[in-house]
Amino acid sequence: MKVVANKRDAQGTSASRRLRHSGKVPGVLYGGSGAAQAIEVEHNPLFHALRKEKFHASILDMELDGTSERVLLRDFQMHPYRPVVLHVDFQRVSENQKIHMRVPLHFVGQEDSPAFKLGGGLISHIMSEVDVACLPKDLPEFIEVDLSELQAHQTVRVLDLKLPAGVSPVLRGKENPVVASVSTHGEQAEEEVVAAPVAAVEVPATAQKAPVAAPGAAPAKGGKEEKGGDKKK
Repeated sequence: MKVVANKRDAQGTSASRRLRHSGKVPGVLYGGSGAAQAIEVEHNPLFHALRKEKFHASILDMELDGTSERVLLRDFQMHPYRPVVLHVDFQRVSENQKIHMRVPLHFVGQEDSPAFKLGGGLISHIMSEVDVACLPKDLPEFIEVDLSELQAHQTVRVLDLKLPAGVSPVLRGKENPVVASVSTHGEQAEEEVVAAPVAAVEVPATAQKAPVAAPGAAPAKGGKEEKGGDKKK
């Protein structure tokens, strides 16, 4: 895949804003034996290329002011809510130096697996891409994960993948992450939460509100006689 770019001299927030208004995307080309170079790329061709999986995991041919560069897409920034590319980064590659890339995983054979057909299991794709190291000429566009032999309660891990020649996984220490796993419906069922019944609370007699006497009524037994009332002879 090919990218057409031009060198740019004006830098800064204002210059980048003017560049975007003219239908171009500011970017940077770095790595390799050359110095970092500020570049500009036409927005629309770049926007449509970013929608293709191959553009993210392939060695790209960049035409930069008439010269050819072999590059990788390393990063890009999108507008928060508009379909607009704000910035893009490319890295130069050397044919004799290994590169680290995240390569997409393509899952096949799931419907033919015993776990799905006989066991009624749920196959979960835990990872969608894997980090690999290889020479640029050996970089695969994607890695196929065959699930046709997957049994119930089995898992597929990174070291189980059949990688192309010259490609190795990038792992930290002894880790071996899960790529896909099988579980039954019962294992995925969530427990139903039952609300505990609210216990009835008995209000103490002392806390009950005393009845209000009607105007002119005699005071209750044990109550104090109002001042000015008739006295018994």
